[in-house]
Amino acid sequence: MIASLSGTVLAVAGTTVIIEVGGVGLQVAVTPAHAQELRIGAEAKLRTALVVREDELALYGFAGDEGKEVFDLLRGVSGVGPKSAMAVLAALTPAEIAAAVANEDDAAFRKVSGIGPKTAKLIVVSLAGKMTAAAARGARPSGAAPTIAQNVLIALVGLGWSERVAAQAVDDAIARAPESERDSVPHLLRHALAQLGPTSSPGSR
Repeated sequence: MIASLSGTVLAVAGTTVIIEVGGVGLQVAVTPAHAQELRIGAEAKLRTALVVREDELALYGFAGDEGKEVFDLLRGVSGVGPKSAMAVLAALTPAEIAAAVANEDDAAFRKVSGIGPKTAKLIVVSLAGKMTAAAARGARPSGAAPTIAQNVLIALVGLGWSERVAAQAVDDAIARAPESERDSVPHLLRHALAQLGPTSSPGSR
């Protein structure tokens, strides 16, 4: 498995780039936005996914872990192959994908070429509860620590609630909690759980 590569950019054509690694030119498929960032002769480092099929070996490249993680999640959806997954990433950022999933907005995916209504719905259903990390990273500057609210959201999703339900509970908790308790994960989590209530626990649905 080729998980990453570093080398010199030899060529950029559309969404295909060739990167020389140890004297070998590797052809990698990337999104249009990523391709525009790469410059011939410059050094590049990509996270990659190697897709093995009977008739070909294909490398897909990403600027960081986030894109690679979302690509893998999308490929796990029935009817979504690597090219369709790249088409989704070309049309939507990981944070936008996470938001669409959290809001159960399959219309965002229907706008992507090659994604039909049935597949769009499958993406929303299949990725529910799996996009928290991407949502949290997309909601803050790169390198910044997660906020109190983001940590509570991650905790609630980890307990089994959907991102949409958890996000609403966090918003309600922030609105109702005393100001002195809004800067504490345990306190805010307790308020969020109180908003959700025992009757709406994941195990009861």
